[in-house]
Amino acid sequence: MSPAKRRSSVFQFLLIFILVYLITQSTFKYFFPEEYGEVQVATGVTIEAQDKTVKGQHHPLLVIKNKSEKDLLLDDRCPLPPVDVWKINEGEAPLQLFTEETALPCTALTVIKAGESQVVDLAPWKYSLFDEYGTYEVELPVSEGVVAGTSQYREGVVARFSIYEVGTATQLFRTFITKPLLNFLILIASYLPGYNLGLAIIIITIIIKLILFIPTQHAMEGQKKMQDMQPKMDELKKKHKEDPKKLQEATMRLWKENKVNPMQSCLPMLIQFPILIGLFFTIRDGSILALSEHLLYGPYQDLPWTFGTNFLGIDLNTPNIYIFPPMLMVMQFIQMKMSFAISKKKEEKSGKTKKKDDNAPMSQQEMQQKMMMYGLPLMIGFFALQFPSAVSLYWGISTLFAIGQQLVVNRKEL
Repeated sequence: MSPAKRRSSVFQFLLIFILVYLITQSTFKYFFPEEYGEVQVATGVTIEAQDKTVKGQHHPLLVIKNKSEKDLLLDDRCPLPPVDVWKINEGEAPLQLFTEETALPCTALTVIKAGESQVVDLAPWKYSLFDEYGTYEVELPVSEGVVAGTSQYREGVVARFSIYEVGTATQLFRTFITKPLLNFLILIASYLPGYNLGLAIIIITIIIKLILFIPTQHAMEGQKKMQDMQPKMDELKKKHKEDPKKLQEATMRLWKENKVNPMQSCLPMLIQFPILIGLFFTIRDGSILALSEHLLYGPYQDLPWTFGTNFLGIDLNTPNIYIFPPMLMVMQFIQMKMSFAISKKKEEKSGKTKKKDDNAPMSQQEMQQKMMMYGLPLMIGFFALQFPSAVSLYWGISTLFAIGQQLVVNRKEL
């Protein structure tokens, strides 16, 4: 490959990766908005709600930043939360909320070192303080006395957020997908030694993938047919580039002659996508049963056990940056490589492979393949650095299953 061609390929790859990354980040910000609004006070301490709008049945997270030159010392308030909580009702005086009831054991926050920040998870008080929709204010007391200061009602470091009721689509999704999957996961774990979450994830992932095997197989076969048709499609685009109507008619004839249905690859994916997404959220959010009461069926409301989250020495509730990210990247790359192998081998066998000019630009098909082959593994590795290891384990088993299924498709085609 010439230096010019190599530089062009590197530049195109970087553009592809940046584009995919930005799209993915925008998507996640849409579903998991992270709006930050902070109030600065003279002490140099700030508190902000990580999400200014919190979806119903989720719990708020706070970020406390100590921008001063001294350590911030706080009282051990357990089982009370580390902040005072106020319910804000329009037209009424704020109502201060109190409770010692916690869904999880309270962990005291006693010091935030100078120049450092601390994430405060209010999950233990999810059902006792934040079970109603509306607007809340939380205050981190930093001085004594109740006088007008940073808030209309009290002195301290204050943040505000609202908890809103989810829409009909989310309610239906929880009722018909998330709830059944979580309770099925609990059922599987109930028969496993130590109620091991890792083994339960492996089993439920395999079961779901087996249920979706046929539609996934149809989708993969449809993708292979579309890949095989791509050279002919490119020829048609060149031939009828000035006449969109003729291009459409020629494309329809080509599909009909070769018995190709574009929906064969799309429709099965649309069918299984909600289930796979539901399983993702189930594993990500449901591993701590004390915070999933709103998703549990009657028989599981008062379980005498919780998931065993240690799997092969890995804590499934926290990200693992040394094992899962590189492993998932390699596995995803293998799957992508296999998915594009058939067209190339068919061209080689048929003698249709042509020597390409080093200075010729990549075709649209090559661009798409590079984006999928290199961009997707990098993104998955990046997300594996942030998500709990339980999610990475699910991803790994799914990808391993997909590699096996891709082998079946490749052998059938060749």
